Amino acid sequence: MKVALVYDRVNKWGGAERDLLALHELFPDAPLFTSVYDSKKTPWANVFPKVIPTFLQKIPLLSNKHEYLGTFMPLAFESLDFSGFDIVISVTSEAAKGIIVRPPTVHICYLLTPTRYLWSHYETYFKEPVLKIVGKPVVTYLRIWDRIAAQRPDIIIAQSKAVEQRVKKYYGRTSKIIYPPANIEYFSKGLKEERENFFLMVSRLVPYKKVDLAIEAFNTLALPLCIVGVGSEEKRLKRAAHGNIKFLGELTDAKIADYYKRCAAFVMPQEEDFGLSAVEAQAAGAPVIAYRAGGALDIVAEDKSGLFFNSQSPEALVRVVNKFKKYKFNHKIISRSAERFSKERFRKEFSKLVQKTYGRF
Repeated sequence: MKVALVYDRVNKWGGAERDLLALHELFPDAPLFTSVYDSKKTPWANVFPKVIPTFLQKIPLLSNKHEYLGTFMPLAFESLDFSGFDIVISVTSEAAKGIIVRPPTVHICYLLTPTRYLWSHYETYFKEPVLKIVGKPVVTYLRIWDRIAAQRPDIIIAQSKAVEQRVKKYYGRTSKIIYPPANIEYFSKGLKEERENFFLMVSRLVPYKKVDLAIEAFNTLALPLCIVGVGSEEKRLKRAAHGNIKFLGELTDAKIADYYKRCAAFVMPQEEDFGLSAVEAQAAGAPVIAYRAGGALDIVAEDKSGLFFNSQSPEALVRVVNKFKKYKFNHKIISRSAERFSKERFRKEFSKLVQKTYGRF
């Protein structure tokens, strides 16, 4: 069985990239197709036998300027040739689902979410009236193409219940849920029952992650908050933060694991499509304080492995943190609850689905 992998762009590191590496372990000979490839910023991609970018790679300076690529993505992915492959697996939150394969090749799409800026979070990305007006023709075109593209995969796999619901709402298709893989064994090793009095966030510092909401809440609470991550909002967020809030920048997995194991709780104020960092925190025994939406609903068992707050406001987060102070969580139970998101489970479920799907065609 000859397999190919496809991903929107190879120029960063995050949760989806971990999915790709787990799929590489299942299909080590599979090449990776993508729109653009920045080899200097993605040493993790060196494990693939070959990384094959589209014609967009030839346009100078675009490998890291993906915000300018939206209108070109449909043509780029439709130009890829998958003749000779039995199975093509796309991992995507944007245009990679729009690849064209011809029978008997089977296309399985691991859909991270329907394109956020076109559908579920359109108002967040286009909240400025001028931007909304100027962008309307492009958004209209991309929405039409995106709906058509979403009909092309033979099978769609959603990474959470929230994504499953969005696939039905925006694309009119059913999907099967396979949760992303987390390195549970790594983060659960050396579990600590005694916790320190600081709260933790692990997040890119970009607007939709709602780090500013957490900063405003913890400015009010005057409790220690450690923030791991970098991003476009870093300078602004640092200016807004009081002395009780520390920015730790980018850390290795080993250092992040240490913070997970020591923190009082992990804070997730944003709506995530899944929320891999919350799973890693739970594997390390940390309760999760999360906004009640998105992938957090799959991950957090209220009162057992964490707490929810119902509105994305600093006041709501302040209330739930004050409520959290009265709770005593069992860190071993929390860690065990994360085992259902293990890499071994992901590989087993995905392998079974691939074999079953390929046999049907």
